[in-house]
Amino acid sequence: MRTSVIALLAACLGVLPLAAQDVEWPSFGNDGANTKYSPLDQIDRSNFEKLEVAWTWESISTKISEAQDRVRPGQFKVIPIQLDGLLYVSTEVSQVAAIDPRTGKTVWEHDPESWKAGRPANLGFQHRGVSAWRGRVGDDEREQTRILIATHDRRLVALDGKTGEPVGGFGEGGAVDLLPNRGEDHFGRRVNPRNITHSSPVAIVGNTVIVGSIISDGAIRQTAPPGHIRGFDVITGRLKWVFHTIPQEGEPGVETWENESWKRTGNTNVWSMMAVDEELGTVYLPTGTPTNDFYGGHRLGDNLYAESIVCLNAETGERVWHFQAVHHGLWDYDFPTPPQLVDITVGGRKIRALAQVSKQAFTYVFDRVTGEPVWPIEERPVPASDVPGERASPTQPFPTKPPAFDRQGVSVDDFVDFTPEIRAAAIEIAKDYRMGPLFTPPSLGNGTLQLPSAGGGANWPGAAVDPETGILYVPSDTVLSRHPLSETDAARSNLRYTGSFFDGLQGPGGMPMIKPPWGRVTAIDLNRGEHVWMTPNGVGPKSHPALKDLDLPPLLGNGSGAPLLTKTLLFVTQRTGLGPENTPRINVFDKADGELLGHIPLPDVAHSNPITYRLGGKQYLVVAVGGGSLLAGVEVPPELEEAQPELAAMLKAANAYKTTPQLIAFALP
Repeated sequence: MRTSVIALLAACLGVLPLAAQDVEWPSFGNDGANTKYSPLDQIDRSNFEKLEVAWTWESISTKISEAQDRVRPGQFKVIPIQLDGLLYVSTEVSQVAAIDPRTGKTVWEHDPESWKAGRPANLGFQHRGVSAWRGRVGDDEREQTRILIATHDRRLVALDGKTGEPVGGFGEGGAVDLLPNRGEDHFGRRVNPRNITHSSPVAIVGNTVIVGSIISDGAIRQTAPPGHIRGFDVITGRLKWVFHTIPQEGEPGVETWENESWKRTGNTNVWSMMAVDEELGTVYLPTGTPTNDFYGGHRLGDNLYAESIVCLNAETGERVWHFQAVHHGLWDYDFPTPPQLVDITVGGRKIRALAQVSKQAFTYVFDRVTGEPVWPIEERPVPASDVPGERASPTQPFPTKPPAFDRQGVSVDDFVDFTPEIRAAAIEIAKDYRMGPLFTPPSLGNGTLQLPSAGGGANWPGAAVDPETGILYVPSDTVLSRHPLSETDAARSNLRYTGSFFDGLQGPGGMPMIKPPWGRVTAIDLNRGEHVWMTPNGVGPKSHPALKDLDLPPLLGNGSGAPLLTKTLLFVTQRTGLGPENTPRINVFDKADGELLGHIPLPDVAHSNPITYRLGGKQYLVVAVGGGSLLAGVEVPPELEEAQPELAAMLKAANAYKTTPQLIAFALP
């Protein structure tokens, strides 16, 4: 009786113990700090293997793709959010749905019909999620929930969280045009709408919605849409400010764009998500590479604020501080993921820190209030470019701590060497390529081998951090890429050279060129700037004919994954790869020491981060799987079939590939 009275009193006072409370996941990273951390522990090492499928939800995009032959959705990459008793998702074609998080039944759906504008720039029809704002409007004492999405057809849409209806008073009919006057009203120049789109959750600080963009990476002309960042009023949709990621005339940094290249160069965008500090009123932008990813002879100089972390005052759009991680980028080493914001203690000093992982496998750590590095970052000499008209930066920034979390640079000592024959074959494959340390520039001919690749290192699923310990957990990929530069046809391009995008290099017999692990997870103590542990993520192609009789370790790694962190466990998705042992799954690690405890089988490949929440006393684990190819909808021109029939066949196969895009929810029985 006494226990019941105490529980009733606690409930009345609003201080229910954690075990009795519902626990939400209200934004893509669970919080503005992008921790991807939840204190839930109902699912633990003793029972995760008993998880059962609680429900599945098929993406409503299938209604569109089945009715419209030209609409070919890509990978289902959504990171759901859960709040107010509902689960909110976007689909590959910018639809929005609210789902019952206990049963998976659709509560409402909204289709802004953005798919009618045609295939979006870059990777086509894919979308990573929606954002939520909760607050009061005017004198109304009731709290509203607004669900916001930046759509493929360049609109910012606000929906009522309960009904899915467009919010009256926001823009026109609940939507704001993100490219008025073909961009001139916001960007100061007109742009081709087909070269810009939106597919990531927007950031929200107070009553300001901050919007980035995706811009075509395959530009063959100097002029492209600029990646300027905009802030909008969440109540009215009114434009509040524009921050120029490419400085304009009279602004600080414009001198880093020589020959007035700031007037015409584009990209330098935030295509991924952003982190926010509500208390400081700041937003942190991870910016991208300028046009073109691998050649910059038309944009000489350091090119501020490209490939930088930029801190803005969210209310005014004014720059607070910035750090450029790559000067005059030539490697597609954009920041693909937002930073983690976490409080740490270094040498007895408490620091409100920001930790940003990168494609080049660095972790940059700053005081997020001042922008001062927690540990020194040194400018070190790097190789020069011999490409005519190009001028690579003579130095690049290297953090002194923490150590890199993946391999950097390429030499013959990095090649796979399970047997002398395999090593010799790898050396033979690589003999016609240029090799060198990190930041060796692209080259003509066969090109330069790049490690980490243009895909990372770390990529957009990013890292997770424990706010209680300050330990960062980083999945990463150890794979080569090459991006040979080729001279352009003056009739088609005013760039002297362009580079190919994501051009990989297979090793002997189709296995990777580089020694394992080929995918890993690294735990980094941000209080000390040191690694705690590193473990491979994935089995690797042990059944390969050249490897099956060798006594190899049980784990070889198999590419990077997407993390979720809880009180005691680290969940990391594993993609499929060479060998039947590499089936879709979520690997489960003890976060204290990196021990692989087991895995949760998945019916299809997971393309984004899992989330977790608790409702009615039950903890759920939810992840998006399936969908089309990464290259879904890519046109295959006849001239490509004649010149490169193997590549054309690969693209056609990618267009034809599709599995059911769906959410899978797990819970204990």
